[in-house]
Amino acid sequence: MSMIRTLVVDDEPLAVQGLSMRLAAYPDIEIIGTCANGREAIKSIKTLKPDLVFLDIQMPGFDGFGVVQGLLDMEPPLIVFVTAFDDHAIRAFEAQAVDYLLKPVEVGRLNTAIMRVRERLASKNARAEADRLRAVIEAVAPDQVPVAQDMHSNFERIINIRDRGQIFRIEIEHIERIDAAGDYMCIHSGGQTYILRETMKDLERRLDPKKFQRIHRSTIVNLDQVKEVKPHTNGECFLTLGSGAQVKVSRSYRDVVARFV
Repeated sequence: MSMIRTLVVDDEPLAVQGLSMRLAAYPDIEIIGTCANGREAIKSIKTLKPDLVFLDIQMPGFDGFGVVQGLLDMEPPLIVFVTAFDDHAIRAFEAQAVDYLLKPVEVGRLNTAIMRVRERLASKNARAEADRLRAVIEAVAPDQVPVAQDMHSNFERIINIRDRGQIFRIEIEHIERIDAAGDYMCIHSGGQTYILRETMKDLERRLDPKKFQRIHRSTIVNLDQVKEVKPHTNGECFLTLGSGAQVKVSRSYRDVVARFV
């Protein structure tokens, strides 16, 4: 019998205990770990590489959709969402053939989910699973969908900045961070700060979203320059960059931090 390596994610200890007890009735389900929040879940999934994850959606900090967003750059496991969401979310799950369980979890519904999991694992298509998960997020939590990148797009490698009566040619990869000041951008690169008259929205279009991400309403960072992540209060955190500068990640952009855990 092929074992299904399973992770249970829920911030409520009693919910974890209850689901784990029910899963013990299935001889091919092997619980390899439990997680109490989204941060732990992303780290455990990337480390343990489970076949199946029972994922609670409504968790503080990184919720279930935030966890999925952090996994879309890898081969995702099968995910069964555990939710108390409304009919709109349920229709989205069903339309994409992504399985779900409503709280409180019923034994009969769990049995159906396990049977579907077995069938999906027998013919698993990693790309199809990722597409299903992305489609669900687009329908239920569109603000958490990562920016889709056109593989044929050519993002700029050098940006010309007219500053202090001179024209500076700045290599994009050397930019550490960008701060907004009205219609002006303060571009920090190589220990220098250059002033560019352009809106942040327009500048974002010129940058590769795989490397440059907004972490605050007025700040963009080069993810390759991040050296350390320091948790802070209220779901915020600080990033330490290559120069030693520290910049704050606001709660609205906390999904960016998922790339580093």
